[in-house]
Amino acid sequence: MSDLGIGIIGCGNISTAYLTLAPMFRGIEMRAVADLNPEAAAAQAAEFNLRAQSVDELLSADDIDIVVNLTIPEAHFDVTRDILAAGKHAYSEKPLVLTLAQGKSLADLARKGGLRVGAAPDTFLGGAHQQARALIDAGEVGRIVGGTAHVMSHGMEHWHPNPDFFFQPGAGPMLDIGPYYVTNLIQLIGPVRRVAALTSAATPTRLITSEPRAGEEIAVNTPTNIHGLIEFHSGATVTITTSWDVWAHRHTNMELYGTEGSLFVPDPNFFGGQLGMSRREEIEDVTPWDHPFGIDNHDLDSDTPQANYRAAGLADMAAAIATGRAHRCGLDLAVHATDVMTGMLTSGETGAFVDMSTTCERPAPLSPEQARALLKTG
Repeated sequence: MSDLGIGIIGCGNISTAYLTLAPMFRGIEMRAVADLNPEAAAAQAAEFNLRAQSVDELLSADDIDIVVNLTIPEAHFDVTRDILAAGKHAYSEKPLVLTLAQGKSLADLARKGGLRVGAAPDTFLGGAHQQARALIDAGEVGRIVGGTAHVMSHGMEHWHPNPDFFFQPGAGPMLDIGPYYVTNLIQLIGPVRRVAALTSAATPTRLITSEPRAGEEIAVNTPTNIHGLIEFHSGATVTITTSWDVWAHRHTNMELYGTEGSLFVPDPNFFGGQLGMSRREEIEDVTPWDHPFGIDNHDLDSDTPQANYRAAGLADMAAAIATGRAHRCGLDLAVHATDVMTGMLTSGETGAFVDMSTTCERPAPLSPEQARALLKTG
């Protein structure tokens, strides 16, 4: 089987991760990049020995099978729509879309064109999260009945060079960081029935303290503090907090409570981490299994090495196209996660519970053997 040709639209910070890590995987070959800023595309093309093209040139290129959309969230829908209109499969950074209507529109386009749409995050394919999935599926903690998820900090304006878009509609902590948590909860527990939330913003503006714009004030036009409730079709209920109004806290990232014990899941923003479990009362670290996507391969010389296998979801989609199976970072999953997140934002505005109008299957688990099959080194 020949590799599927990959093109990237959007040559910002995240493109470096994809371009660096994609060569680890079978079945895909990076071939071209494009950006509205030709200089940005030219720089990435030179760094990674690829073609720099205009967006139109990339979309019409015969050797490009899948186009990865790494533009800003506000442009995700328009760019993915253009990719599908060009007859290409699409894979988008998170969030796939900013509204449920946009997600349903892309689903219609993909279905009519016989095309695939995939979307980050793919961190739930990481070794720690797939081990948590295996333990749940094996009944090690019984039936999941409840849980908590917390992702809280004080925003991006102190480190990001251009943090404006983080505080505009379509971003905020729910749509920017929430996809990692909501997607992992869906793959661990299943689809969601309804949600509710209280939402607020601590301040109407933020002061940038990072260079090169230190001292500038930017407007806050979306909630930055969301306290949500999620009810799953299984009957499980989870409390989720996403906030950029917190200086410090001691909450763990994710805890799931079963009828026979509890699981302590590491940060879904990353592929690895230490998994904990209790059978009844005593909590112990879980011995990591031999999943390749849990092995540290990034910042190995630092005090906090990490497992980073970004592009795993893209590689899985390419393999799924070749074999005709469903891909794990699928459109239905991404649209349902969008339904959940926008539902909580709507609940914050209306004060009412919001029923989900979409659903999805839990993505298939990714065993250590299946993960190794995606890697060139096996």
